[in-house]
Amino acid sequence: MSVTCTAEDLVVALRAVSAAVVDHGDELTELDRAIGDADHGENMRRGFLAVAAKVDSPGQTTPAAVLKAVGTTLISTVGGASGPLYGTAFLRAATSLADVSEVDGVAVAAALRAALGGVVARGRAEVGDKTMVDALAPAADAAATAAEGGGDVPAVLAAAAEAAERGAESTKPLVARKGRASYLGERSAGHLDPGARSTALVLRALATAAGAR
Repeated sequence: MSVTCTAEDLVVALRAVSAAVVDHGDELTELDRAIGDADHGENMRRGFLAVAAKVDSPGQTTPAAVLKAVGTTLISTVGGASGPLYGTAFLRAATSLADVSEVDGVAVAAALRAALGGVVARGRAEVGDKTMVDALAPAADAAATAAEGGGDVPAVLAAAAEAAERGAESTKPLVARKGRASYLGERSAGHLDPGARSTALVLRALATAAGAR
């Protein structure tokens, strides 16, 4: 039987995500200093500390309810473009899960696909624009492939995390076509996109937490 994920499992995983974002906050800030406003790390840190507090409060009894709480929290606490983008991703993922009490690998892959759709709709970005989409799109594809092969939740998330990390690295040589980094033109090349990096961090933390169960 495939390993599934309950609301309680998701809360544990999101605590791990919060810890990872806090730990890497300075790295994200330095990446953003090179091609942005130098605030991505602090914005993400503030948002995911709020997420950790929110998911520890009672009331979220399904995975979808947990993700919805995360999405609304990020929209209200993360500054810049990241709040709406990350918030929309989590809200779209929540909608895809409906009200089931447990999700399997197929549902996780569908949630990642929905999250990607939300980010693309909100940010009007595509692969190659040097944004978080460069990490999230390959993650969604890899998750779908793993799920189609019968992968459980840990396997699907592991595949997504690995693809996201490769996708984030692929942003280094790109010239930004979206966001503040696009103002730099050719000078944006040679730098890792902070949004892609934070996306990879989030997915890796989720995968690690799932694998530890």
